[in-house]
Amino acid sequence: MVRALSLRLQLLLLQALIVCVVTLGAGIVTVWIQESAIRDSYRERMVGVALSIARLPVIVEAFDDPDPSATIQPVAEVIRDASALTYVVVTDLDGIRLSHPNPDRIGEAVSTDPSIPLSGQVWSGTETGTLGVSYRVKVPVFADADEEGAEIIGSVSVGVLESELAADLQSRLPGLLLAFGGAAVAGVFGAAWVAALIRRRILGLEPDEIADLVGERETMLHRLSEGVIRVDHRGVVASANDAAERLIGRGPLGGRRAVDTLDGPLLQVMEDGEPEGRLVLAGERPVIARSTGLRDDRGRVVGGTLLLRDHSELHEALRSMDGQQSLTEGLRAQAHEFANSLHVVSGLLELGAWDDAREFIARVRPGGPLDPGPDAAALGSELTALLSVKLARARELDVSLEVAANGTPPPESTGDLVTVIGNLVDNALEACRPGDTLRVTVDAEDSAVRVRVDDSGAGVPEALRPRVFEEGVSTKGTNARTRGIGLALVRRVARRRGGDARVESSPLGGARFDVVLPAAERVS
Repeated sequence: MVRALSLRLQLLLLQALIVCVVTLGAGIVTVWIQESAIRDSYRERMVGVALSIARLPVIVEAFDDPDPSATIQPVAEVIRDASALTYVVVTDLDGIRLSHPNPDRIGEAVSTDPSIPLSGQVWSGTETGTLGVSYRVKVPVFADADEEGAEIIGSVSVGVLESELAADLQSRLPGLLLAFGGAAVAGVFGAAWVAALIRRRILGLEPDEIADLVGERETMLHRLSEGVIRVDHRGVVASANDAAERLIGRGPLGGRRAVDTLDGPLLQVMEDGEPEGRLVLAGERPVIARSTGLRDDRGRVVGGTLLLRDHSELHEALRSMDGQQSLTEGLRAQAHEFANSLHVVSGLLELGAWDDAREFIARVRPGGPLDPGPDAAALGSELTALLSVKLARARELDVSLEVAANGTPPPESTGDLVTVIGNLVDNALEACRPGDTLRVTVDAEDSAVRVRVDDSGAGVPEALRPRVFEEGVSTKGTNARTRGIGLALVRRVARRRGGDARVESSPLGGARFDVVLPAAERVS
């Protein structure tokens, strides 16, 4: 099996071929230009010589002599020798030669057409004469060169053999060939240097190895469960895998500006660099965002990579675990209370206080500590179960939780209500102290569902209220990396449906969070 050429050898051969072809083409064009320049130079010289001869008084006056050639021939030969021309031929109106390098040709008619110069025009070109193929110039001879419209009495033809032009060009070819040969050699060495440089830049990899690496990279990048977003030094998303687009919740990210596709907290993580990760919101999805930062050690913007890990499943698992723990504690408290009640009843029966026992049983309120009240039943099973767990948690914290419901929310709002009520109640429970009161009010109408959560806790400072729904802002004196998510999520859910969330002072003395969820979800 024949082994394929290496990338370096392929680049070298390709570039060498290009250099040779370009050099050959440039050489051909240069030779053509040089030949044209030589021809133009000879033409200018021949035109000058021919016009000078045609205007010489001795030549013009000799046309009136009985034997013009006796005067014209010596003058023409002297000028021919001095000008290094092949021939100088003077003719009369009939085209009869009055001079010629070969005296035997004098008196004969010229072998080419003399009509153009005899018509008063200057002509140049290549023709075949008695001396061979020559490049020649023909001009008219006037009886009085200084008089306008003077009579034409003959013509002058001067020329040089094409073989002499070719010899002149060939004498210049060695220098041209040397120059172009040197350029070709330098080009080949330059091509070898470029091939070696490219080889080093790609770490000595061959094309098939590069293709395999790119394929493996694309496979790994798009099969990762973590989102990967790479931003270049211009702030443009250079690449993003499928998981990143799913977590961000927007269309193709590649080629778009990061400021147009990433939310503010994600941009902040990208700008600051967060190797350990920070909990932020991507739309309504909590994610752990890590970044290498956009700047190097010298502060130059070089681009960076943002890694996103979906935290929603873990977040839900922790919330579920917290709910199960609260439910377990509530059941334990309920069992403890029930056991105490049984002990009281048992003691009264032992003492024979039958009437007191009946009265005690009648006083015990049915339903136990996990009953959120009769209004909660109108909210549906999921919200009732949620509030039952929150009630158990509230009693564990010695917080009085009251539930009031007016109307039944539409089933399509249940998921969003679970998110809103769960986060608002958790936030309020953390703000309450033992002995405080927490009230949840749900008003369901045809157009919207309104949720109000009041507490008698410390409330939200006036200066913090405009920013309390921003991501990362928290009233707790703890690490903001794991705080400031719940209220931001509540507002995003409300605004997605076309509603909003606000905070104000509560009649109970603490904070009131008021959230409006329109019945028809608005797609944004």
